[in-house]
Amino acid sequence: MKRILVTGGAGFIGSHLCVRLLNEGCQVVCLDNFLTGSPKNIQHLTANPNFQMAEQDITTPYCPDGPIDEIYNLAAQSHVQVSFDAPEYSGDVDALGVLRVLEAVRVCGLTKTCKVYQASTSELYGKVEEVPQRETTPFHPYSPYAVAKQYGFWMVKEYRDAYGMFAVNGILFNHESERRGENFVTRKITLAAGRIAEGLQDHLELGNMDSLRDWGYAKDYVECMWLIMQQDKPEDFVIATGVQHTVRDFTEKAFAANGITIRWEGTGIDEKGYDAATGKMLVCVNPQWFRPTDVDNLWGDPTKAKTVLGWNPQSTTYEQLVEIMAKHDRERAKREKALKAVL
Repeated sequence: MKRILVTGGAGFIGSHLCVRLLNEGCQVVCLDNFLTGSPKNIQHLTANPNFQMAEQDITTPYCPDGPIDEIYNLAAQSHVQVSFDAPEYSGDVDALGVLRVLEAVRVCGLTKTCKVYQASTSELYGKVEEVPQRETTPFHPYSPYAVAKQYGFWMVKEYRDAYGMFAVNGILFNHESERRGENFVTRKITLAAGRIAEGLQDHLELGNMDSLRDWGYAKDYVECMWLIMQQDKPEDFVIATGVQHTVRDFTEKAFAANGITIRWEGTGIDEKGYDAATGKMLVCVNPQWFRPTDVDNLWGDPTKAKTVLGWNPQSTTYEQLVEIMAKHDRERAKREKALKAVL
């Protein structure tokens, strides 16, 4: 039975991965500091005898109580805007954290026996030089987060070449689910749409409505991560759907899932979304939410993953993804409303 360490295992995608690994009959050691991950994400796993939780930060040494066959390093400060506010911490976690994992494997003499998966990011492409982006597209990082992640990406390749390690990068494009952190734009939108539909919130403020993203479902991306680690040869892969949409479109569909049709008026910072039925303004642009440097066109090419791994990036469609998140957050809004009614 494989024993697998998942750093950041209580995060929104890490928790989906833990479930996937347990379903494969693996023993899973979940390491998380709960800074962005949540105990709620793994609460349903704690009774499983093959699941072990270790509350630990990736910036400090960790000694597992037994052998480890594979490591999925998902631990990260993954919010782009936060990386501008806390660049040093972001570098410590997203760059040096990767090095610590690789070096631990090397120092412990496990370079031939322990596989390492590094959760890389489409933000590496930054100020994009090619559309769509694939494994051979040059990087042009455009935030402290992306710069730190690029260090981690190249360290994985260096340790693979220098020490013969099975160390791989999965270049994850935007992956979402109902467990996504509430300060990320997709979750901010679905939460607001549900609360507005229940009369709990007046309107939603967003930044760049024209930003293009390639959004996929976290559970589907976890499947690709698993497939990458089952290969005989260590290779890096783009993990994406191959389809892109604007923030505006995501917003429109999230409100539609709540029975609200949005009518758009204006452009740029003056753009607003109105309830087509009532004329009430529900969405507006607030320049506060613009990033100092913004990536506006991320679109992944999953051809290699489809061809080599046999992965289906469209197991869950974009429309289904929005529906899943919107339904989850509408139910949450209903519970909030019911609680307020009795207080």
